Amino acid sequence: MDDSGGGGRLTNGDEDIVPPPADFLERAAADDPGVYERFEREGPDAWRAAADLLTWDREYETVLDDSEPPFYEWFPDGRLNAAANCVDRHLDDRRNQLAIRWFGKRGERRSYTYLDLHREVNAVAAGLRDLGVEEDDVVTLYLPMVPELPIAMLACARIGAPHNVVFAGLSAEALATRIDAADSEYLITCDGYYRREDAFNQKSKADNARIRAESELSAAVVVDRLGDELAVSLGDDEHEYGALVDAHDGETVEPVARDATDLLFVMYTSGTTGRPKGVEHATGGYLAHVAWTTRKVLDVRPDDTYWCAADIGWITGHSYGVYGPLATGTTTVLYEGSPDYPDRDRVWDLIERNAVSVFYTSPTAIRSFMKWGAEYPESHDLSSIRLLGTVGESITPKAWRWYREHVGGGDAPVVDTWWQTETGAIALATLPGITPMKPGKVGPPLPGIDARVVDEDGEPVDPGESGYLTLASPWPGMLRGLREGDERYLREYWLRGEDGWRYRTGDGATVDEDGYVTILGRVDDVINVRAQRFNTGELEAAIVDADGVTEAAVVGDGDGRIVAYVTTKSGVEPDEGLRDAVADRLAGAVGDVARPDRIVFTPELPKTRSGKIMRRLLEDIARGEEFGDVSALRNPEVVGEIESTVRDENSRP
Repeated sequence: MDDSGGGGRLTNGDEDIVPPPADFLERAAADDPGVYERFEREGPDAWRAAADLLTWDREYETVLDDSEPPFYEWFPDGRLNAAANCVDRHLDDRRNQLAIRWFGKRGERRSYTYLDLHREVNAVAAGLRDLGVEEDDVVTLYLPMVPELPIAMLACARIGAPHNVVFAGLSAEALATRIDAADSEYLITCDGYYRREDAFNQKSKADNARIRAESELSAAVVVDRLGDELAVSLGDDEHEYGALVDAHDGETVEPVARDATDLLFVMYTSGTTGRPKGVEHATGGYLAHVAWTTRKVLDVRPDDTYWCAADIGWITGHSYGVYGPLATGTTTVLYEGSPDYPDRDRVWDLIERNAVSVFYTSPTAIRSFMKWGAEYPESHDLSSIRLLGTVGESITPKAWRWYREHVGGGDAPVVDTWWQTETGAIALATLPGITPMKPGKVGPPLPGIDARVVDEDGEPVDPGESGYLTLASPWPGMLRGLREGDERYLREYWLRGEDGWRYRTGDGATVDEDGYVTILGRVDDVINVRAQRFNTGELEAAIVDADGVTEAAVVGDGDGRIVAYVTTKSGVEPDEGLRDAVADRLAGAVGDVARPDRIVFTPELPKTRSGKIMRRLLEDIARGEEFGDVSALRNPEVVGEIESTVRDENSRP
């Protein structure tokens, strides 16, 4: 892929191009336009710059072992410990600097200096060892956004025990499946957590999972999150977290030196067959890639207060809520609550009070902020922000500009990033001190990332043509394999062509003449209407570009017709005029063949707790079919509202 955009030499004179602001350039971590050429010239050896951000117990000599592709090994002869890199090595210079600032749902606050963090990580590590956890034993963590979650992750890493974090909102059945699949014998959970005003019994779900699981746990640790509000009983093999810490307070556990290729954690993600995939990440390559991108892409420095708003139960929270910022030695913000609780200015209040300088969130959240109104961020002093990031899906140019104008003060760089659970760290993004930004386009691949948009035959597509995003060479943060074995790893992700192995991302994309990529969404997010195949991401982006619209989901009704579900900004009346404007916008952007047959206005779209739109439910409603279980949604009530709206519209003459 042409990386001319990486050095700022843009060829598309009519593009909406936003250069990095001059005052940002003065201190940018990535400030050498020659970095792209250097990675091109040196190949994998250029990633020494990432590995050298870490402290090694045994220095590596080999950067990449590619003798058995696609089973690549990064820094294979090196040894290190992830917890020591995130905590211990900072004690000399910043032992009294805040490492974690935590804000609970009910207004609670807790802060940990790097010295505090070192003390508690050691106590938990000693406690886990006392319970029988040994090197390479997998520990499952089933916790909400409380400080005990990153502390437990680091404690596991300290003793060489891989962790398996399961999002706290998942069901008992999902937890049992992941315990079994990971061959985990140890569990850390809590009594419960808050959702809005309600307290939910997490321990009950964990107990049900233990009954369902085929694996028999050796021990469980239970965090007291709710205090007197919820009393839970502990079994003989269950231990209270606070008591475990108290019993081992002051103990020091020597960090276990791990091979760079040893497993750091396993994380389960959805698979094409419906069975979750256990994505495995190795210690050295993953941590090097995460540290480098935290520093160079997000421009995080030790003197920053940095906030990645993702839940730690997902990969973004792992990489850029825990490992990246702590490896960099900065202060990371953890927030347990919802962005609109108790008020819609909660996020902006936290940014103002804590002088957050780098804020990393999702387009889903940004669309909600837009819907609520600019008056909320504008009522707070957000001048501390010097960089904004976005991750999780494509961001439209309109949302990009809104984010920059109303949150970034009109001049903060907005770094759009593309990566996956499997890539481990950012793979496509602009370098904010070097690369101009194009709203709505994620940017070129990072130095050292060989991203290509190809057709079904593996040939590069012409600029502007849609194709499949692939990665044609290995990268340090890549998954080392799947828990389910090599056969599924090869089947799910890799294609072998004449030019070697190629990683299939599963995303559709276009690329422009400057090498800037636009992500169209998952290639299986396609609808077939009127003998045409449409990528839902492309259709939805066109709809959201209409004035007054904040979000959209497009599905097929099974009879070759397009149904668009649309949400509007607060105060915008969803009338026939807006309906016509949406239809005209879609027809104008994609073609009249894409004009929707039905537009359904809805106050919200049904989403999972990780923010993904549940198009399957919307398809069921469009087809008049009975929809299934909605308990996994964060807003299950909206499904019934949408169904009633569609039913009422269908009953009209």
